[in-house]
Amino acid sequence: MSAAALAAIFVTSFGVGFTGALMPGPLTTVAVRESMQRGFWAGPLLAAGHCLIELALVIALALGLSRFLVEDPVKAGVGIAGGLFLLWMGLYILSRPPEQPAPLGHSPSPNNPGPVAYSNSWRRRWLLPLTGGRSASESLPRVAAVLMSAAILVSVFNPGWVAWWASVGSAFISQSLEQGAAGVVSFYVGHILSDILWLTLLAFILASGRRMMSGLVYRGIIVVCGLFILGLGAYFLASGLVLAT
Repeated sequence: MSAAALAAIFVTSFGVGFTGALMPGPLTTVAVRESMQRGFWAGPLLAAGHCLIELALVIALALGLSRFLVEDPVKAGVGIAGGLFLLWMGLYILSRPPEQPAPLGHSPSPNNPGPVAYSNSWRRRWLLPLTGGRSASESLPRVAAVLMSAAILVSVFNPGWVAWWASVGSAFISQSLEQGAAGVVSFYVGHILSDILWLTLLAFILASGRRMMSGLVYRGIIVVCGLFILGLGAYFLASGLVLAT
C-alpha cells in the first residue's frame, strides 16, 4: 500500500466526482428547490443522505455487485422504474410549486409585516432557516430525515446514477482495490467530498439570494426544474423500454 497511490486515488476521485456533480441531474434539481424553500441546511442534509446510499453502494460494488448491474434486463428495469419515478417527481414539482419564503425575522402574514420576536433557543435559530423562515413546528430531526430520505430515493431511482456506478464507478473501485480497503476508503472519501462541496455551495448561493428574487423569477426557476425532471424521466423511460424489447 503506497501513500502516493492513495493520494492519487483521492485526488482523481474528487476531480471526477466534482465534474459529475456539476452536471444537472435529479439531485441537483431537488437541491435547488429545497434550498430556495428551506434555506442553506437543505444542501448539507441532502448531501448526507446521498453519501449514505453511496457508502452502501461502494461496499456492494467492492463485493462484486457490478457484474449484476451490467445485465441488459437489469438496466432495462432500472430505466423503466427510474423513468416513472422521475416523471412522478416532475409532475409533483409542477403541481405543487412552493410559496416564496418570507424573510427571516418577519411574519408571513400580510397583517403583521413587522419583525417577529423569535425565541433565542438554539432549536429555533437553526430550524428557522431550515424551514424557509416559517415556523419551527417541525422538529429538526424530522426535517433532516425527510431531506436525507429524499436524497436516497432520488439517487436510487436515477438511472444515470446507477449507470455511472455500474461503469465508471466500478472501474474506479476495481483499481482502488489494488491498494486494499484503504484504496476504497480513499476513493469514497474523495468522491463524497465533491458531492458535499457542490451541494453545500449551491445551497449557500441559493439560500443567500432567494429573498432578493421576485416571485415570478422564483416560481420560474421551480417550473424549469420540474420540466427538466420530466424530460429526464421520459428519456430514461424510453431507453428502458427499448432495452426491454
